[in-house]
Parts: sequence; C-alpha cells; structure tokens
Amino acid sequence: MIVSAGLPTGMEGLTYPIPFSSTENVLKIATHAEDLGYHSVWGNDHMTTQTYVRDEFPEPPRFWEPLITYAFIAAATTRLRFGTGILVLPMRRDIVVTAKQIATLDHFSGGRLEIGVGVGAYREEFEALWPDSGANRGAMVEEGVEALNKLFSDRVSSFDGKYYQYRDVELAPKTLQKKLPIYFGGNSPKHLPRVARLADGWIPAGMDVGKMGGMITHLKELVEKEGRDPSTIQIAPQFTCYVGKTREEARERFSQSQMYKHMVSLKKSTLKSEGEQDLSDVNLVGSVDEVVEKAIAAREAGVTHLLGLYFAANDVQELLDQMQLFAEEVTPKIT
Repeated sequence: MIVSAGLPTGMEGLTYPIPFSSTENVLKIATHAEDLGYHSVWGNDHMTTQTYVRDEFPEPPRFWEPLITYAFIAAATTRLRFGTGILVLPMRRDIVVTAKQIATLDHFSGGRLEIGVGVGAYREEFEALWPDSGANRGAMVEEGVEALNKLFSDRVSSFDGKYYQYRDVELAPKTLQKKLPIYFGGNSPKHLPRVARLADGWIPAGMDVGKMGGMITHLKELVEKEGRDPSTIQIAPQFTCYVGKTREEARERFSQSQMYKHMVSLKKSTLKSEGEQDLSDVNLVGSVDEVVEKAIAAREAGVTHLLGLYFAANDVQELLDQMQLFAEEVTPKIT
C-alpha cells in the first residue's frame, strides 16, 4: 500500500491555524516527506476564503496555488512525487491553460506529477468566482477531464462541451508521462461511473471503511463493464491521522486540533453523506497498534494508497513529528 502525506497549500484557517503555511514551512514539510520515504505529497486548491474562516480569524489565510507551488518543490527534491488533492476544475475556466500548466510541470519535474480533480468542498467558493452561474459542478469536472484527456492525447484537438470549448488546439509538448495519473475526488456514488470511464483512481475522504468496501466492489464492477482492468485503478482515500502514545492521548489531541474543527464543518458538505460518525473512529486516530489495525482494515477493503494523510497538528513541529512517527512506526507494518 502506498503512503503519502498532505501538504498545506490551502489549509491555513481550515485544517491548521493562522499562521502556519509560510513558504519556508511548506518547503520544509515537502523535503521532510522525501527524507522520510513518503511516496508523494498532496496539496489542495482554494481561491478565496470561506465564510467560517473569516469569522474565526482576523487575518486571512495564505492559500498557495498548488501547481506553481509544486514547480518550486520539484526544484528542491529529486524523488518525491506530488499530486493535487484536489484541483477544483470548476474554478478553472480555461481548460487549455490548465492543461498547459500541467504538461509543463510534468516535464520540469521529470514526470513526478499526479492530478486529482473534484468539485470542491465549498459551493460558496465556486459562486464567488462564478456568480449566479447555476452550473452543475459534477458535470463540469467530468467534462473537464474529457477535455484534458483530448488535449493530452490528440495531436490537434477540438472540444465543444456545455462548460468547456476549444477549437483546433495543438497542445505541445504533451505530458512527459505517457499516461498522467488522473483521480476523481468525492464520496458521492455519482463519481464512480466517472472514475470507471475516465480516471486512474478514486479519492474518497473520511469514509467508514465498511461503506468504502462496498463502493470499491461496485466500482470494480463498473470498471470491468468499461472493458478496463480494475487492478489499474488506485483506491486512494484521504484520512486524518494522529498517532499517540495511547488511544486516549491521540483522541484528545485530535479533538483539540484545527483539523477536527474543519472536519466538523465538512459535515455540511463533503461529509454530509457520512452521517453522525465518530471522526476519531473513522480516521487513523489512535495508538500505533490501533492505527496499524485501521490501515490494514482499509487495505483489506481494497485501498491501495493512503493518499495525502492529513496529520492533525496545531503547529508545524507537531506536524513534522507526526509525519516521522507514522513513517517509522506505522508504514513498515502496512506496506
């Protein structure tokens, strides 16, 4: 099972306090991940501040654009891969420019880029950029991936969709990777047919392993109906993580974190379909043995990649320590 770490490109005020994500700290976290042997780092994508964050903090957060951030990180690392968890396609109006940025970054990083796409957790953020559009964000994401795939595969391509259009575009160079990995993010069952038809992986978040196992089984059936091999599809959930000396310590530290507040807020959006679950139970929160047990249960359910683990921490040193503890005490027992 692959293990990767979250990178706070757009997490100040959401999962971490303000200040947190200075340019120096973001780079330190990425290089720490490489030194510890993590497969990759995964950052998120925000363009404007959410209402509840403005209400809590007097200063605005630093939301770094992930693709530009990765260009800097690529120059400072040699092995580490990086992915978007997720890139919010509905907020990116020009799909050709997005494709050009992706292809350029893939080349300059030596083919170390992976792309997760999704609708975004906050519709208010989308509406700030596209006022009164009435767009279906799920349909936008699906159409956007189709438009990207044509640009990456066809010598010259045209696309005439409801949300994205371009004509007679020769995107060159193509991505360095012959097949750039693309994942769909989201917990809704509506995403599964999209994954089966268009993507290389699925990124659910904060989902109970039992429920996820049933959806994985259904996804494999859909992939087979598309004439594809289910073993080529990455099942890459995002979990929050806190490893403590004891179960009680881990749960207490998690409940006191900004990460916990953020996940409570997501019960109105991304996690609304997950019901009144105990966030500590669902996520990788507990002693070393408990976290290992949870990770193995996820692997047995069909998970292939613990993608962008979101380590709960209220300062950067605590985050670095959690990354090291997981890499040294948990990863060897689950990979």
